[in-house]
Amino acid sequence: MEEKAKYFEDYELGEKRVTGARTITEADIIIHAGQTGDFFPHHVDAEFAKNTPFGQRMAHGTLTFSVGVGLTASFVNPVAFSYGYDHLRFIRPVFIGDTIHTEVTVSDKHDSQKHPDQGVVIESLAVINQHGETILVANHLLMCDRKEPAQPNQSH
Repeated sequence: MEEKAKYFEDYELGEKRVTGARTITEADIIIHAGQTGDFFPHHVDAEFAKNTPFGQRMAHGTLTFSVGVGLTASFVNPVAFSYGYDHLRFIRPVFIGDTIHTEVTVSDKHDSQKHPDQGVVIESLAVINQHGETILVANHLLMCDRKEPAQPNQSH
Protein backbone atom coordinates (compact mmCIF):
# COMPACT_ATOMS: atom_id res chain seq x y z
CA MET A 1 0.00 0.00 0.00
CA GLU A 2 1.46 3.35 -1.03
CA GLU A 3 1.54 5.98 1.68
CA LYS A 4 0.24 9.43 0.79
CA ALA A 5 1.77 12.51 2.36
CA LYS A 6 -0.64 14.61 4.42
CA TYR A 7 0.65 18.15 4.92
CA PHE A 8 -0.30 20.69 7.59
CA GLU A 9 -2.67 22.44 5.17
CA ASP A 10 -4.47 19.14 4.45
CA TYR A 11 -5.76 18.73 8.03
CA GLU A 12 -9.27 20.10 8.56
CA LEU A 13 -10.57 21.22 11.96
CA GLY A 14 -13.27 18.81 13.09
CA GLU A 15 -11.98 16.01 10.83
CA LYS A 16 -12.66 12.65 12.54
CA ARG A 17 -11.60 9.05 12.24
CA VAL A 18 -12.33 5.93 14.23
CA THR A 19 -9.82 3.10 14.64
CA GLY A 20 -10.33 -0.61 14.73
CA ALA A 21 -10.78 -2.27 18.11
CA ARG A 22 -8.67 -4.49 20.36
CA THR A 23 -9.53 -6.62 23.39
CA ILE A 24 -7.27 -6.26 26.43
CA THR A 25 -6.14 -9.65 27.74
CA GLU A 26 -4.54 -10.92 30.91
CA ALA A 27 -1.39 -11.56 28.87
CA ASP A 28 -1.30 -7.86 27.87
CA ILE A 29 -1.34 -6.86 31.55
CA ILE A 30 1.33 -9.36 32.63
CA ILE A 31 3.64 -8.49 29.72
CA HIS A 32 3.19 -4.75 30.39
CA ALA A 33 4.00 -5.30 34.08
CA GLY A 34 7.20 -7.10 33.09
CA GLN A 35 8.18 -4.41 30.58
CA THR A 36 7.61 -1.52 32.98
CA GLY A 37 8.31 -3.08 36.39
CA ASP A 38 4.84 -1.98 37.57
CA PHE A 39 3.64 -5.03 39.49
CA PHE A 40 1.11 -3.15 41.63
CA PRO A 41 -1.42 -5.68 42.92
CA HIS A 42 -4.29 -3.73 41.31
CA HIS A 43 -3.00 -5.11 38.00
CA VAL A 44 -1.50 -8.53 38.74
CA ASP A 45 -3.03 -9.91 41.98
CA ALA A 46 -6.57 -11.22 41.45
CA GLU A 47 -7.16 -11.85 45.20
CA PHE A 48 -6.02 -8.36 46.17
CA ALA A 49 -8.09 -6.80 43.39
CA LYS A 50 -11.27 -8.53 44.64
CA ASN A 51 -11.15 -6.24 47.66
CA THR A 52 -10.77 -2.98 45.73
CA PRO A 53 -13.72 -0.78 44.76
CA PHE A 54 -13.54 -2.26 41.24
CA GLY A 55 -13.58 -5.89 42.43
CA GLN A 56 -11.16 -7.12 39.76
CA ARG A 57 -7.77 -6.50 38.19
CA MET A 58 -7.45 -3.53 35.88
CA ALA A 59 -5.09 -2.69 33.05
CA HIS A 60 -2.31 -0.22 33.71
CA GLY A 61 -3.17 3.29 32.56
CA THR A 62 0.06 3.27 30.56
CA LEU A 63 -1.01 0.04 28.85
CA THR A 64 -4.38 1.54 27.93
CA PHE A 65 -2.62 4.65 26.62
CA SER A 66 -0.13 2.59 24.59
CA VAL A 67 -2.80 0.42 22.99
CA GLY A 68 -5.16 3.37 22.40
CA VAL A 69 -2.41 5.34 20.67
CA GLY A 70 -1.15 2.29 18.80
CA LEU A 71 -4.59 1.81 17.30
CA THR A 72 -4.30 5.26 15.70
CA ALA A 73 -1.16 4.29 13.76
CA SER A 74 -3.04 3.27 10.65
CA PHE A 75 -0.60 4.71 8.12
CA VAL A 76 2.84 6.27 7.99
CA ASN A 77 2.74 9.93 7.03
CA PRO A 78 6.19 10.65 5.58
CA VAL A 79 5.87 14.41 6.25
CA ALA A 80 4.77 14.30 9.91
CA PHE A 81 5.91 12.96 13.26
CA SER A 82 4.59 12.77 16.78
CA TYR A 83 5.62 15.79 18.84
CA GLY A 84 4.12 14.51 22.09
CA TYR A 85 0.95 14.26 24.13
CA ASP A 86 -0.78 16.73 26.44
CA HIS A 87 -3.68 16.59 28.87
CA LEU A 88 -3.65 12.82 29.37
CA ARG A 89 -6.44 11.64 31.69
CA PHE A 90 -7.49 8.15 32.80
CA ILE A 91 -11.28 8.50 33.05
CA ARG A 92 -12.38 4.90 33.78
CA PRO A 93 -10.59 1.61 34.38
CA VAL A 94 -10.08 -1.03 31.71
CA PHE A 95 -10.58 -4.65 32.74
CA ILE A 96 -9.46 -7.95 31.28
CA GLY A 97 -11.80 -8.69 28.38
CA ASP A 98 -12.68 -5.06 27.63
CA THR A 99 -12.52 -4.09 23.97
CA ILE A 100 -11.31 -0.60 23.17
CA HIS A 101 -11.06 1.64 20.13
CA THR A 102 -9.91 5.23 19.64
CA GLU A 103 -11.74 8.18 18.16
CA VAL A 104 -9.52 10.93 16.77
CA THR A 105 -10.68 14.50 16.08
CA VAL A 106 -8.52 17.30 14.68
CA SER A 107 -9.20 19.95 17.31
CA ASP A 108 -6.63 22.65 16.54
CA LYS A 109 -3.69 23.57 14.35
CA HIS A 110 -1.17 26.36 14.47
CA ASP A 111 2.14 27.45 13.04
CA SER A 112 5.31 26.08 14.59
CA GLN A 113 7.05 28.72 16.71
CA LYS A 114 10.50 27.52 15.65
CA HIS A 115 10.09 26.18 12.12
CA PRO A 116 8.19 28.21 9.47
CA ASP A 117 8.18 25.15 7.20
CA GLN A 118 6.13 23.16 9.74
CA GLY A 119 2.90 23.42 11.68
CA VAL A 120 1.43 21.65 14.71
CA VAL A 121 -1.80 19.70 14.38
CA ILE A 122 -3.58 18.76 17.60
CA GLU A 123 -5.61 15.58 17.50
CA SER A 124 -7.95 15.00 20.43
CA LEU A 125 -7.97 11.29 21.26
CA ALA A 126 -10.78 9.53 23.10
CA VAL A 127 -10.33 5.85 23.91
CA ILE A 128 -13.74 4.20 24.17
CA ASN A 129 -14.74 0.80 25.60
CA GLN A 130 -17.31 -1.67 24.30
CA HIS A 131 -20.03 0.05 26.37
CA GLY A 132 -19.44 3.37 24.60
CA GLU A 133 -17.79 4.86 27.70
CA THR A 134 -14.78 7.15 27.37
CA ILE A 135 -11.94 5.62 29.36
CA LEU A 136 -9.00 7.83 28.38
CA VAL A 137 -8.47 11.20 26.73
CA ALA A 138 -5.34 12.95 25.50
CA ASN A 139 -4.20 15.49 22.95
CA HIS A 140 -1.71 14.29 20.36
CA LEU A 141 0.60 16.96 18.95
CA LEU A 142 1.62 16.19 15.40
CA MET A 143 4.44 18.16 13.77
CA CYS A 144 3.68 18.40 10.04
CA ASP A 145 5.58 19.77 7.10
CA ARG A 146 3.84 22.61 5.29
CA LYS A 147 3.37 22.77 1.53
CA GLU A 148 4.43 26.42 1.73
CA PRO A 149 6.34 28.10 4.60
CA ALA A 150 4.18 30.15 6.93
CA GLN A 151 4.05 33.88 6.37
CA PRO A 152 4.76 36.14 9.37
CA ASN A 153 1.61 36.75 11.47
CA GLN A 154 -0.34 34.10 9.53
CA SER A 155 -2.87 32.37 11.79
CA HIS A 156 -5.12 29.31 11.55
